Amino acid sequence: MGEALHVVCPHCDGTNRLPAERLGEQAKCGRCKEALFTGQPVDLDGARFDKHVAKSDLPLIVDFWAPWCGPCRAMAPIFERAAKGLEPKARFIKVDVDKNPELAQRYGIQGIPALSVIQGGKVVARQSGLAQESQLKGWVDRFAPKLAA
Repeated sequence: MGEALHVVCPHCDGTNRLPAERLGEQAKCGRCKEALFTGQPVDLDGARFDKHVAKSDLPLIVDFWAPWCGPCRAMAPIFERAAKGLEPKARFIKVDVDKNPELAQRYGIQGIPALSVIQGGKVVARQSGLAQESQLKGWVDRFAPKLAA
C-alpha cells in the first residue's frame, strides 16, 4: 500500500485516511458512511471551511462567489463540470461571501468570482474573474498528489 492521504468528508467533515491508490474507488467516510467524493462542489461556511483547510491533503479549489453576481452565476456550471471531471484529485468548494464575509476578508477577496487553490493551509494560486475549465484542470494537474502508476 502506498501513501495515505487525509480526506475530509463533504457531509460530516470527518477526517479519513485513505491510501492514495484508492482515491478513485468510491471511498466512503468512516464516520457517516457517505461517499467521500460526489462530483459536486461542496458549500462550506467558516467552521467547516477551516476544518477542510486544516485537515485535507488534497488541494482545495475554492470559488468565492455571491448569488447576486452575474459572472459568479456564469462560473457555476464551469466549476460544477470541473468538480465532476476532476474529483477525487482535488476538493471543489464554494464559499458564499455574503454569508461568510470573514472568510472573504481573511483570504483577501476584493472582487468576485474569485478562485483560489489552497494546499497545506496556504493559498498557492489565484484567479480573479471567470476561469475556463482548462485553468481548473491545470491547477489540479499542478497541485494534486502524484499517484504511483
